Amino acid sequence: MKLTITATDLGEIVKRDIEMLDRTHMAVMDDIAKEIKEDWRDDIRSAGLGNRLANTVRSRRYPTHTHSSDPAALIWTNADDILASFEEGALIRSQHGFFLAIPLPAAGNRRGGGRVTPEFIERRLGTKLRYVHRPGMPALLVADERLSKSGLAVKSRSKTGRNRASVPVFVLLPQVKLRKRLSLFDRANAIADTIPHRIDVLWR
Repeated sequence: MKLTITATDLGEIVKRDIEMLDRTHMAVMDDIAKEIKEDWRDDIRSAGLGNRLANTVRSRRYPTHTHSSDPAALIWTNADDILASFEEGALIRSQHGFFLAIPLPAAGNRRGGGRVTPEFIERRLGTKLRYVHRPGMPALLVADERLSKSGLAVKSRSKTGRNRASVPVFVLLPQVKLRKRLSLFDRANAIADTIPHRIDVLWR
């Protein structure tokens, strides 16, 4: 039995193998991009930062339409400043040199998301919040209204003042230190370290 391979045949074999290797690299990079994106989203949700912030994470593999032996993945977020604060831990101060109004449980949440601010609570209650100075302790903003059974500050409908109380709604602090709650880069690097093994397994 005789096997004859010409230079043309060898060229086709090499071309086919290179194309298969390119496809392998692209498939692995697709998986890496998607896995890091989902892993970041899971980390953000687990930190209690919510689906809305988690869903700002996006991913894309490059090149997008052609094959390459050297593809890359881009994972990004449109809320990078917020996530960076929880990734590194940050000291937050008021931009205007006053106090930060930190919502207490009686402030509740805002439908549709968004920040719960003193202005928002005043519009909801239809009344001004009262500043309470406490020597040696953080000042408060209180609502002279009513505390609901669910623990929220609500508008008092009583004309006699019955059940009316001074409900603390915000605590005023000069600055807040955010603790580190995310490990996005460590998690991404751990996944990226598996690239050579994944290429080897898929190629075989």
